[in-house]
Amino acid sequence: MNQRVIGITGWKNSGKTTLTERLVTEFVARGLKVSTVKHAHHAFDIDQPGTDSHRHREAGAGEVAIVSGNRWALMHELRDEREPSLDDVLARLSPCDLVIVEGYKREGHLKIETRRRAAKDTRPLSVDDPNIVAVASDHALPGETLPVFAIDDIAAMADFITSRLGL
Repeated sequence: MNQRVIGITGWKNSGKTTLTERLVTEFVARGLKVSTVKHAHHAFDIDQPGTDSHRHREAGAGEVAIVSGNRWALMHELRDEREPSLDDVLARLSPCDLVIVEGYKREGHLKIETRRRAAKDTRPLSVDDPNIVAVASDHALPGETLPVFAIDDIAAMADFITSRLGL
């Protein structure tokens, strides 16, 4: 993996998506080209029944590209294939300055763990994951040995990521 990658990990409702979104905004404002990868643990579909592209997929196409003057998307049907690894997905991304990965708790990239009192689970993930290098939290964490950032201190986290990844 030669890309600069930082992960945002945490339990359900711990603020992962909001933190990812705010970090993307911050890094783009700093002039960086940022891509994201989001892992979904459930069946999802970005296509709708009745659309031409959905009909192509239903007919059996392995990949369907949808292209317009504003954006393009490539959908790959796994059918009987295994889910691609994070490295496989990263290898398909266009060149950029930073990739922010949301989810992928068990992969080996550097991560920031989100902790919120309202999360589905509040057990620290960092205890079992040496790749977690900092924590973003909505409450004080006395005794935490990793750097802790207030979950809203986006600039400080961006500075930390910039320094840690050599951006």
